[in-house]
Parts: sequence; structure tokens; C-alpha cells
Amino acid sequence: MNIWLLLAGMNATLAIAAGAYGWHSLGDTPDIRDIFMMGSQYQMWHALALVGVGLMIHNTATPMATKALHTAGIGFQLGIFLFSGTLYSFGEFMIIPVEGAAPIGGFFLMAAWMIMGIVGGFKLKAT
Repeated sequence: MNIWLLLAGMNATLAIAAGAYGWHSLGDTPDIRDIFMMGSQYQMWHALALVGVGLMIHNTATPMATKALHTAGIGFQLGIFLFSGTLYSFGEFMIIPVEGAAPIGGFFLMAAWMIMGIVGGFKLKAT
């Protein structure tokens, strides 16, 4: 089983559900709805990044690249949870559950992209 493809599907499903909820249930306060919807958009984009991680792991033959990609997957999942989760909480309840969680989540997302880009810049399959 490829955990990253499983998590990608789960995150994409939740992002769609959150987007529908945010659009139809949060009323007409644009700022609040926009914040909530940003969480949904970031979750969806990074669900797609998890698809990339899963596919790249499937196509790599080096243990170092595989480990780096698993690290990227963890970074994407933590980033989704911290960044999108904070935006969801603020959009729904007007509270930030953990101060600084969104910027830390954003850092995890950026680091994961950087790792994925570096690994992708090298030849993945051994010949």
C-alpha cells in the first residue's frame, strides 16, 4: 500500500467537502469565507502534491531518494494539518487554536516542495 496516495485521496475528499461547506454554510461574510476557502484550496493543492510524492516513490530505486520523499510526504501532511486546519478553525469559529501553527505549517509545505524538487532534479531510477 502506498500511504501517500491514500492520504492524497483522503485530503482531496476532505478539501472538496470543506469547500462545499465553506461556500454554502458560512454565510455572506466574505473575509471569513475567504479564509476558510483558502484552507480548502491549500489542502487540495497539497493533496495533489501527495499524489506526486506517491508516484515519485514508486519510480525511485535509491534508498536516499525514497527516504527524502517520505520526509516530503510527512512535511506535506503536517503542513496541511497545521496550515489548512488553522484556517478552517479561524473561518468557522473565529479562533486560532495554536498561535503560530499556520506559519509553521506553511514552512512544512515549502520544505516539502523543496525536498520533492531536489529529488526530482536527480535521476530517480538506477540504470
